[in-house]
Amino acid sequence: MRSHLFYLLSKYNLRPDSNLGQNFLIVEDIVKREVERADIKKNEDVLEIGPGLGILTNELSKKAKRVYAIEKDPRIVEILRKEYSWENVELIHGDALKIQLPEFDKVVSNLPYQISSPITFKLLRHDFKRAVLIYQLEFAKRMVAKPGDRNYSRLSLMVQAKAYVKLVEKIGRGAFYPKPKVDSAVIIIEPKPEEEQITLNENLVRALFQHRRKKVSRALKDSSHMLGLTKKDLRDLKQIPHSEKRVFQLSPLEVKEIENFLRDNNILT
Repeated sequence: MRSHLFYLLSKYNLRPDSNLGQNFLIVEDIVKREVERADIKKNEDVLEIGPGLGILTNELSKKAKRVYAIEKDPRIVEILRKEYSWENVELIHGDALKIQLPEFDKVVSNLPYQISSPITFKLLRHDFKRAVLIYQLEFAKRMVAKPGDRNYSRLSLMVQAKAYVKLVEKIGRGAFYPKPKVDSAVIIIEPKPEEEQITLNENLVRALFQHRRKKVSRALKDSSHMLGLTKKDLRDLKQIPHSEKRVFQLSPLEVKEIENFLRDNNILT
């Protein structure tokens, strides 16, 4: 696997583009574990974002009914089309953040780190069974942090409102070529049943987490300009549920209770 990747790099005189987050996974065992964790059935369609030189794509093609591989770099697309003759892989040349994603059952990807947040939220707007994704380690820690944890953030809250997330493996820098400046981690995401998912007002969440260590009432006052709150609204803030909690201690359900109170009292539109 490692030798094949370096063979392709040499054959096509390809230099990985750091602006596109091209750090190719070169450890076979990690690739195989990613595929195993996805538990792909023969009738399932799999989405891969950033297939690189096809190492993971090739393994996915052996398991899935169809693989949709989205690649932004035209050089990579050309190489993949020349080097592989997959019958069940559809290469899509485009920006995964901008194009409409095909319907898929599962996602398995070594994600470009600079799109981690927007692509995660885009995926969560789709109906799928499981995602096995590699992120920067610090980002992954924030995804799985619980209320009150040091790493708990707006990201933690928004992801966990929609899905179960689990960090299952840490990956050193040497598992990639070229070596990134940070360690990585494998995250499994499984959307919650629809009746358990919580849809939150993103403006409210953003306003709260501007001041994540402050009490809820103070955070809302300090972010009043973001929510268009009036002086009268601010006087009523002490009645808000969980007003004495620190923002980073709030669960998704508690934020929803705050949102509902603000809406019921015509403070939030």
